[in-house]
Amino acid sequence: MKGANRRSIDRRTLLKLTGAAGATAGLGTIAGCLDDPDADEDDDADELTITLSQFPDTIDPLDHITGDYFDVYDHIYEPLFDFEPGEGIFSRVVDDWEIQEGEGVTELYLRDDVVFHNGDDLTAEDIAWTIERTVDPDMGVVSDIGSFGLGSIEGAEALDDTTVAVEYGAAPGLAEFEFGNYARAINREWAIENHDAENEAISGADAEDFNGTGPYEVVDFTSGEEIVLERFDNYWGDEPPFERVTFNADGESSGRVNSLETEETDLTINILPEDVATVQDADGVEIRRVTSFRNIFCPMKNTVEPFDSQEFRQAMNYAVDNESIVDEILSGYGEARGQPVAPGINGFNDDIEPYEQDLGTAESLVEESGYGDMDIELTVPQGRYLNDAEVGETVADQIDQLDNVNCDANIVDFGVVSDANSAGVDPDTIEIPFYLIGWGTITGDTDYGVQGFFTIPDNEARTFDDEELSDAILESQQIEDPDERREQLEDVNELAHEKAPFLFLHTQESIYGVREDIQWEPREDETVYIWGMDT
Repeated sequence: MKGANRRSIDRRTLLKLTGAAGATAGLGTIAGCLDDPDADEDDDADELTITLSQFPDTIDPLDHITGDYFDVYDHIYEPLFDFEPGEGIFSRVVDDWEIQEGEGVTELYLRDDVVFHNGDDLTAEDIAWTIERTVDPDMGVVSDIGSFGLGSIEGAEALDDTTVAVEYGAAPGLAEFEFGNYARAINREWAIENHDAENEAISGADAEDFNGTGPYEVVDFTSGEEIVLERFDNYWGDEPPFERVTFNADGESSGRVNSLETEETDLTINILPEDVATVQDADGVEIRRVTSFRNIFCPMKNTVEPFDSQEFRQAMNYAVDNESIVDEILSGYGEARGQPVAPGINGFNDDIEPYEQDLGTAESLVEESGYGDMDIELTVPQGRYLNDAEVGETVADQIDQLDNVNCDANIVDFGVVSDANSAGVDPDTIEIPFYLIGWGTITGDTDYGVQGFFTIPDNEARTFDDEELSDAILESQQIEDPDERREQLEDVNELAHEKAPFLFLHTQESIYGVREDIQWEPREDETVYIWGMDT
């Protein structure tokens, strides 16, 4: 049964199945307008520059799960659905969809007027192949998205030119949030032609190497520095507001702030707390902020020593003073946390308190673990999260206060940490077992914050090996009653707190610097979209 308003399970039921009805509502998409009544005659009014903290190192939109990458590439490659945190998914490239009840299948019905930037028509075969690529490692075109973003998706098949059947092994509402967030419009032939098998990547270095269906196409690309987009004339949807959009990146908050002050950029992300006053004092720009869905934590891969000991992992949590880190390093732009997800996420457990620093307890637990007098290293990114390097150095210093553990911080580029996070738990290949990273539970459901890290079957990228925790998550995925599922997810978070697969740190705020005349409210899921602007 097809049609815009004819669904085999209605919207309210779907939201209940996923638990999203209880999540914090999204704050909406970017909406901007320029005060100048002659803006249409002003060339500058038709251009926008956005400065990120990390610049994409690939032309493949499904190579990494990294927010900065999606901020760029969603405008080129385009999501299949529009997603609003706490509200669910809505029609975009997929015009309608229907759950085949009892079959573990949802059929997606595509628009028939979508074309790629190279002129090829989008077909169901492109979408089915892309989903298969993300969940089947034997496809050859590797993607890290599957284990984290599409954990319950089992495959996809093109039924005709505009119909895709998505197969999954979970409750249909949970599967909807997964493919609703991470399914993209990728050209199958383009991906295969540009696949570098030796480096296991879709490769390219020129503007013409990009090929999506989005409202913008790439006209200039300098790898590692800048990408310039212009309106795609044959875009199926509404014309986007700006003719030309430039994305660049600066790993230093001070550099991003300087770009705002000098009018070299119009919007920038990840303003550090100590730079907030500088933006507030500058002319024509301002701070906008929102509590995000992103938790900051330090995974400890438990297939190698000393992190194979629960006592040792708990000791690391007791060694750290999260409250002081939030107060002193983040200037209050965060909240100490003791579980994998943030408040507002379905399954967040209100009864779980953060670990409190207790050096005596930490030292006793280290002794119980049998790993006294250990030397460990915490690998920390710089420029990806709020004061991430300073947070990581402080964590290492506080652990180093213990009489029986020595800890140093190693500051690296974010890509090193991202690769470590997806490297799995094979003890023979682990190079970095202890690192700082952030994770935004953008679906509004605990499953997204835990399954990629903790579930065991068919998940080579997991960071923790524990059957009890894995089974608890897998059980939650099959529960369709929203109240029962929420309770099970609360139990999952409690179990994670006890087993301490992470050194839990905090939920961070998202702090943006933006031109005053751009009307825009940040989203909890940290996504920056341009197509909602109104000039």
